Amino acid sequence: MKFQSKHWLVLGGFFSFMISILHIAIIFGGAPAYRYFRAGEKMAQMALSGSVLPALLTFFIAAIFAIWGLYALSGAGVIRTLPLVRLGLFVIASIYTLRGIVFIPQIINIFNMAKPVLSQDIIFSVAALIVGIVHWIGIFTRK
Repeated sequence: MKFQSKHWLVLGGFFSFMISILHIAIIFGGAPAYRYFRAGEKMAQMALSGSVLPALLTFFIAAIFAIWGLYALSGAGVIRTLPLVRLGLFVIASIYTLRGIVFIPQIINIFNMAKPVLSQDIIFSVAALIVGIVHWIGIFTRK
């Protein structure tokens, strides 16, 4: 069976839904999760102090990724066509790709020893790039 455009966009949607679920898990993980996923010490400290702001912001981000998943499924024809689906897919693929290409300066920093780079930073960047590429393949092979 040939991997068709529909399959690429379904895969992209799956990735977006998984990223959304990961963000929900970060809320429950609290300060250690905010630190590990590089949300910043201020977010971690707010979570430790009982502030709801980190959870609200993270939930908002999770909702955005879930919407991106719906757009990918819409582009694949699995669910009804959402407004501006073609434009939405281009924007989503662009954001993932731009986030992903950050791994290039990260790798350069490792070799130049100019600035410490954590392994999870590279993993997050490469993952974003892969998700972006999956979306682009789905978009450009879409009928």
